[in-house]
Amino acid sequence: MGAVVGDVEPNSHQASLDWTFDFVSAASRRAPLTMTQNQTSSLRFAGLDGLRAVAVILVVIYHLFPGSPLRGGFVGVDVFFVISGFLITSLLLRPSRLGRLGTPRRLIDFWRRRARRLLPALAVVVTVCATAAWLLGGDLLVGMGRQVLGAATFSYNWLAVADGTDYFTATAPELFRNFWSLAVEEQFYVVWPLLLPLVLLIPGRWVRVALLVVAAGGSAWWMAQLVGAGDVTRAYFGTDAHAFGLLLGIALALTIVNMPEKAWMRGRGMQVTSLFIGVVGLGAIVIAALMPESPDTATFPGALLLATVGSLLAVLAGAWPGSWFGRGLDVAPLRWIGDRSYGIYLWHWPVLVLVLVGTQGFGPEAGVPVMAGLLALVLSVTAATLSYRFVEQPLRRYGFRRSLRVLGQRIAGTAVARFTGLAALTVAVVAIGGTTGAIVNAPHASSAAAMIHLGAQAVEEASQTPAPVSSDEPVLPTASPSPDVPGELGATGEPAESGEPGAGASESVIVVPDGTQITAVGDSVMLASAPSLIEQFPGITVDAEVSRSIWAAPDILNALAENGGLRENVVVALGTNGPVDWGVLDQMVQIVGADRNLILVNAHAPRDWIPGVNADLDAFAGSHRKVWVADWSGAIGARTDLLAGDGIHPGRGGGDVFAACVESAFQTIEKERIRAEKRFEQAPSGRAPRVPFPE
Repeated sequence: MGAVVGDVEPNSHQASLDWTFDFVSAASRRAPLTMTQNQTSSLRFAGLDGLRAVAVILVVIYHLFPGSPLRGGFVGVDVFFVISGFLITSLLLRPSRLGRLGTPRRLIDFWRRRARRLLPALAVVVTVCATAAWLLGGDLLVGMGRQVLGAATFSYNWLAVADGTDYFTATAPELFRNFWSLAVEEQFYVVWPLLLPLVLLIPGRWVRVALLVVAAGGSAWWMAQLVGAGDVTRAYFGTDAHAFGLLLGIALALTIVNMPEKAWMRGRGMQVTSLFIGVVGLGAIVIAALMPESPDTATFPGALLLATVGSLLAVLAGAWPGSWFGRGLDVAPLRWIGDRSYGIYLWHWPVLVLVLVGTQGFGPEAGVPVMAGLLALVLSVTAATLSYRFVEQPLRRYGFRRSLRVLGQRIAGTAVARFTGLAALTVAVVAIGGTTGAIVNAPHASSAAAMIHLGAQAVEEASQTPAPVSSDEPVLPTASPSPDVPGELGATGEPAESGEPGAGASESVIVVPDGTQITAVGDSVMLASAPSLIEQFPGITVDAEVSRSIWAAPDILNALAENGGLRENVVVALGTNGPVDWGVLDQMVQIVGADRNLILVNAHAPRDWIPGVNADLDAFAGSHRKVWVADWSGAIGARTDLLAGDGIHPGRGGGDVFAACVESAFQTIEKERIRAEKRFEQAPSGRAPRVPFPE
């Protein structure tokens, strides 16, 4: 790299998500070997390239292949945090010709080098992907200004929290969502060089280490408190709550950096011990990555702490003098990935979002097909490799000003050089222009969020309007389902065949309950459909919220029953956000009771659990009296143009279809009742069939 004596230049050991340093100084050559000088006179940390590779592989698999066993692969970010805390502190503790730690000259040099390493790749990813998003348009542009501002000012995590972003549920694909962790690290790079000199004023190495460990424990405790209060995104994104990995990495650096190396450290017994420690550390990381994600303290901070401790053990094993573990982890393929892990991390999420929106119209929140994940993987690694070769390495070698001079010389040089220089300049101008267009044309909210907001407004207005007086007279005489719902539905939502209950009842008046006889409980799909439900069934009570699942139903129904809010007909639509459980469904039946009808609305969403949800609902309704299925999936399947950009939430036309399928379910119930009554009247004495609605 051409580093002068005492200077610090980056090499293959990188200390952000993908960077570190080659520490070379005259003082270090004259001093006795220390634990961080294992293997060469330049201070290299064996195994960290491979450990970075493991971390980025976990994160990429978690995002690109969500059906894999690595359901907690996001813990790879915490591995990066530990590495960064350790390496940055190790760098700052080394002697420098630029003066003592904390002097303006040394601080400016540190920040300049970090900017040279991080900003070029970041700028390329932001401008290229924002331009692609501008070309695709739609919900992909929501919040683009905030996202670009967060990336440019190292504040992405806090801007996302302030904007109310939910990391775990979203109504629109967020293009640069993975930049939250980069913001946490960049804030660390700005603040820690200022604080470290103050920490070093505390006498005693172990006192300083203990202080950092206590601070890390406080950060983890704060995350647990936030999660216990239900604010998981704030806990996960917040620098204060997610700093324990960085702090423990710092503590490890304060422990071993400049600690004199002894001969016994390189003995066979200690090498075996360090190898064992490293393998245990890797095992802990993998176990944490295999743990299913849950929005509680078992994951936040439980699984994150397990991965953090595993990372500490792996870093310690790699930094051990003569480490077998470090050399084994730095095998060529892992080292190659580790060198490019920063770029791979930056590219993989935006590329995945663009691939999904471009091929199926909605983002990762609706599921990731395997082929889409593979395509995103190939594109991400290719883009990261090209960026590393043609953007990151030249700027690290020449710096910003010299790189601009080189570009000017190319433009003024030979025809070939002029062409490549002008091509690079043109691409940069187009990308900047596309990013500007993406920001200017960004909608204020996603189409799904807009529909949900309108639904919430309709529910609020309806709650303030006196309900119409219930009438026992037929309110909607009809002989056939709404034309928006194809076919007549049987008890499980399937078309009724001739001779089955429900068929041949059209000669009787079909009485559909009015809204004062209906209680509806649901998730954001029902909330988006609320205007149509309220219009179709005046007086209906709608209790719907975003992100609800079937597990919330028993508590909600119990509360309504205790408050007298459970009416003769209970409509439940809670199948969108996860698989259903028969035990929970049985609880719902018991709460609703034998004197009420329970209508279960099935689900429609591009998510892998939906077919299982719908099959379970059909089977449950088929085995329980007075339980019915409203076939929302079948009704909207041919009219997906009526859904918002996420392919899940209905617009107003889709809401009408939702209300119509609920109405059709009520018609099926009434037809079954009429059919059963006729069979009862026609049956010989003592042989009457079961009447499903005994008085």
